Amino acid sequence: MTRRLLFALLSVLFTLSSFSQIFNPASWENTIEQISDTEYLISMEVTVAEGYSIYSQHKFDEEGFAPETDIEFLNQDGNYKLIGETTEPDSKEKFDSVFKEYVKKFSGTVLFTQKISVTNPEFKQIQILAQYQTCDDEKCILGDDSFKLNLDGSEVIEEAATVDDKSKQLSDELQLNVTGWDKYQKQEIKEKSNLSIFLLGFLGGLIALLTPCVFPMIPLTVSFFTKSSSESKKGLFNSILYGFFIFLIYALLSIPFHLLDSIDPGILNSISTNVTLNIIFFVIFVVFAFSFFGYFELTLPQSWSAAMDSRATKIGGVIGVFFMALTLAIVSFSCTGPILGTLLGSSLTADGGAMQLTMGMSGFGLALALPFSLFAMFPKWLNSLPKSGGWLNTVKVVLGFIELALALKFLSNADLVEHWGILKREVFIGLWIIIGIGLVLYLFGKIKFPHDGPLQKLGKGRITTALLFIAFVLYLMPGLTNTKYANLKLLSGFPPPMFYSLYDKASECPLDLNCSKDWQEGLAKAKTENKPILLDFTGWACVNCRKMEEQVWSASAVYDMLSENYVIISLYVDDKKELPEGEQFQYLRANGTVKDIETIGDKWATLQTINFENNSQPYYALLNHDLELLNTTNAYEPDADAYFEWLKTGLENFKKGGLKPIIFQ
Repeated sequence: MTRRLLFALLSVLFTLSSFSQIFNPASWENTIEQISDTEYLISMEVTVAEGYSIYSQHKFDEEGFAPETDIEFLNQDGNYKLIGETTEPDSKEKFDSVFKEYVKKFSGTVLFTQKISVTNPEFKQIQILAQYQTCDDEKCILGDDSFKLNLDGSEVIEEAATVDDKSKQLSDELQLNVTGWDKYQKQEIKEKSNLSIFLLGFLGGLIALLTPCVFPMIPLTVSFFTKSSSESKKGLFNSILYGFFIFLIYALLSIPFHLLDSIDPGILNSISTNVTLNIIFFVIFVVFAFSFFGYFELTLPQSWSAAMDSRATKIGGVIGVFFMALTLAIVSFSCTGPILGTLLGSSLTADGGAMQLTMGMSGFGLALALPFSLFAMFPKWLNSLPKSGGWLNTVKVVLGFIELALALKFLSNADLVEHWGILKREVFIGLWIIIGIGLVLYLFGKIKFPHDGPLQKLGKGRITTALLFIAFVLYLMPGLTNTKYANLKLLSGFPPPMFYSLYDKASECPLDLNCSKDWQEGLAKAKTENKPILLDFTGWACVNCRKMEEQVWSASAVYDMLSENYVIISLYVDDKKELPEGEQFQYLRANGTVKDIETIGDKWATLQTINFENNSQPYYALLNHDLELLNTTNAYEPDADAYFEWLKTGLENFKKGGLKPIIFQ
């Protein structure tokens, strides 16, 4: 059972990592036939795509990793009974290249059958759940399908979702009928590359290695593997496997977010901008910070680690090594938890979706795992490790100050979305300056925390780190002013936008540009001024949106182009301000589900999805007054020159009087 569970987790991870869209090689056709007054025969025919196989309901090797197909018949209680077992075709065992073991599996079309006896005369419909895996020579894909069958053989009709006439009318108004889409190739969104997120996660893992919960474990664990086995090769193999399982455990933590993302592609954006969740994150990060300061320890229940350690000892072998890795993850939580929380929070607000979270968590797990395997391969390297000591606590305290600074980002997200006005840009930067000064004072020994010993002398590491933070504080200082130097481009996206300020601004638009925050109002303005439209799908909590505004839009050529030649319509998809009651409605999605349009953000996010088949921000479209595209759509483009050329081409097409069949590079 344990092996089955472990492989199921593995296959889910590999599937999610390999496919950006859902792909299932298995398709089911199910029928039911009455064979007597109370007995029925259910036939479940599954066709597997070429190159893939589906596994038997029965294992050939009970200790093997290969999965079995599990067909479960639901709603039995008091309604019907199964007659015998579910049948399947005969199959000879075959060697499986994925699991490296003999298995029973099928390809092509496979028929499963099951007889039932109905005990409730009023029973009309049976429900079935099939859980299985389909594999080719390289990967496996987890299948989880549910079926309904009417006993009389009639077609199962699912009740379709409906909306009222008002909702239909307001939904139709969101359909802009943008044209020119077929003449222009959609631009691929330039989000942060998965590699950069992976490297950030890897950096986080390296930092976690330098904490008191993890660092002392390296020589102890490596020594255990290299000395506990009389066979050096086996010890080396186990240590490498141990490292792999550490990596796997952290990568698997991102799986729930893939499941959420597949249910609703916009759900991660909703999570990242949810006011309650952002406040919860803020509180959690403050708690993490004080834990790092040493005022208390955040640990998972000791019974968990004891149970995992006991299982590792009793089971042994590969599964035992897995439980050893799980024990490390639990024991080290007080140090790794806050760092993981930072990674989780930043990934959810980076507009990158669940895959970026997987990459970040995988990078974290890999960095944490590598030392355990590398030092086992080269045990002499252990002699070069510095000894544990007070410096490990210093690392924790520094991380505590950083956690405190990051906590403000979540409070800022909630403040921006709800427009409370309590954390304006200058207040945010001022608090960061105070935190930075506090960190510098700590490094120079002027502030102490519970676990700090007497500071004998200032080491080079402390002095160097202190000087770096002094430089950072000096960099922040102009951010408190109302000058052109207040645009801290290196931090774009972290502090609130420049127009969210204590100082009086000409408008509530980026860089004091003249923009509209309503579609109809902006369209009317563009027609009046006879200018093309820059449709800007943005968000209050969108980091890359702030980077575009403060680093690209602020470039002189781009700024002049926008201010003189375009009408900007900025639609904030995460604005939580409620629509007037008469403007709230239900939108019927193409998949039959209903979305409640209750806030301004709901409305603009849906408008973007309907018309541009995209739900990421920033996202830009250039339109004329007839809603014809004037250039390819654009997204995060950090190159100001390239963005200027994109705007220039759109303006030229607008002046030509309409859409032209021009191919844009």
